[in-house]
Amino acid sequence: MAEQSGQTGALSLLRYGERSERPALLIVHGLFGSARNWGAIAKRLSDTREVVSVDMRNHGESPWAESHDYAALADDLARVITAEGSAMDVLGHSMGGKAAMMLALTRPELVRRLLVADIAPVAYQHSQSHLIAAMRALPLAELDSRSAADAALAQTVSDPGVRAFLLQSLDLRAQPPQWRLNLDVLEREMDRITGWPEPDGQYTGPVLFLSGAKSDYVRPEHRSGIKALFPNAKFAKLPGAGHWLHAEAPRPFEASARMWFA
Repeated sequence: MAEQSGQTGALSLLRYGERSERPALLIVHGLFGSARNWGAIAKRLSDTREVVSVDMRNHGESPWAESHDYAALADDLARVITAEGSAMDVLGHSMGGKAAMMLALTRPELVRRLLVADIAPVAYQHSQSHLIAAMRALPLAELDSRSAADAALAQTVSDPGVRAFLLQSLDLRAQPPQWRLNLDVLEREMDRITGWPEPDGQYTGPVLFLSGAKSDYVRPEHRSGIKALFPNAKFAKLPGAGHWLHAEAPRPFEASARMWFA
């Protein structure tokens, strides 16, 4: 089955593959991302099962909301899985990984197996507000091409990979062009996005914390806290990859996901 778009719960989603006896896989993107960012991996993983990739609230084609805390994000995901009718395997990256962890901790019956990509259940000190400022500074009404947008964004964002990632959320077909991101709410809620609410409970199902070997998001000192919440957690690293490990090492990432969700 080809890619299909739709909406479940309140989230926009893309579906790949056919329903089978295997549990469906739910993919949850990170901050400033979208379901389409995961299209290539979702399509390849859908050769043996259905894969559902979501746009989180305030991202992509999903509705905008005034809150962006992990309790709300986990509830959004719970609605998607409940509508599907049975527990799903869940893969979440960065912000999406935290949302997936919160889902597993609060609604464990909805999660069969969990893969958390390059994030830990901890509060981080860094902020991504500088990227919001860079996106806001773009003269949207003057842009008529992706290359023009990239050149303008390069004035404040030097990394071409980060620019390419951000520009996937710029709708150049709109008049004038507009971001498919609720920048106001994401900026206001940044402390909650980079933070962690320290929920009660445990998820005793199987969890893989898969990190980029060049990333420092999941550190050795995080392991005791991870094990307290996820006592059956396992850990692995992808050589040569950083925080965006699924984009930097897509084939090894896909292979790791296949083995974990087998």
